[in-house]
Amino acid sequence: MSGGSPREHYSYRVYADPETARTFDERRFGGPIGALVAAEQAHVLADFVGDARDRSILDVGTGTGRAAILMARAGGRVTGVDASEEMLAIARQRAADEGLSIRFLPGDVHRLEFPDRAFEVVMSLRVLMHTPDWRTSVAELCRVAGRLLVIDYPSMTSFALLEALARRVTHALGAKTEAYRVLSSATVARELGKNGFQIRSVHRQFFLPIAFHKAIGSERFTMRSRRFSHRLGLLRLFGSPVTLVAERCAF
Repeated sequence: MSGGSPREHYSYRVYADPETARTFDERRFGGPIGALVAAEQAHVLADFVGDARDRSILDVGTGTGRAAILMARAGGRVTGVDASEEMLAIARQRAADEGLSIRFLPGDVHRLEFPDRAFEVVMSLRVLMHTPDWRTSVAELCRVAGRLLVIDYPSMTSFALLEALARRVTHALGAKTEAYRVLSSATVARELGKNGFQIRSVHRQFFLPIAFHKAIGSERFTMRSRRFSHRLGLLRLFGSPVTLVAERCAF
């Protein structure tokens, strides 16, 4: 990590804000496009993880607990960790409202307080794009994963690159924004390989930016544009965010 305390990084400050935690799900998953994003995320997780019954599952950067709750509903033995107590409070309440038994704990992706290979499945969504040191984060996620690791990131070969650059500029000028990073698939694959994992399957969600789809606000337009970009091969090359499942290599 570069200069200063990691806790000074925007990713800790932003998500420690009670208002951010309270409005997170509506901002991310509200409206017709947000609902579509949530439904597709649930489908991809179910496909990548497979039968979750009685499997030990860790959700790192669980936030308000959406992915953890999905896995618990499917019968998984789920633990969720997050650096924000404000987000965890909402996650705990959501799980309690559904009568789900999920262990939610404070924790930091850079140093997870679990033994090696403690969980059969480890998930971490919307974390690598924000975390101060993404390579250390990947190493820790791989360390505690016994078999499968599910992660996502905005692709460097997508419109997300332009948005990320714009956010970094405005952040440097003093604006309050999440100056997230984009990653290349080759770099991510290399880091996973260094930590004993190989990619098994990849899902790319949109060719056009999510913000553009939300501005249009039409599920029909979004679905048609996705089918069109898929037929042209644009989704495979330039789709983002990228969600992947990696499997521990057999040595």
